[in-house]
Amino acid sequence: MLRETLKQEIDQLSDSELRRIADFINSVKTQTQQVAQSIPSLQNATPAERAEDFRRWVAELPKTSITLSDDAFDRGSIYE
Repeated sequence: MLRETLKQEIDQLSDSELRRIADFINSVKTQTQQVAQSIPSLQNATPAERAEDFRRWVAELPKTSITLSDDAFDRGSIYE
């Protein structure tokens, strides 16, 4: 039923709307392929490769000057 409903909706779209939908579908396909390619490589990676990948990911995180106080890192303070 969903397929037929979508076909009917698609038949009513203009060329520019169809191009936008085609671009969106291509974007989703590209993202899906990238994720699919990265999963096996992480599963087969050595611990050192995983650690390096994690370090690269952390390095890409936004840098801020906001930091927690030393007390926030004290294990005893979580019970206060």
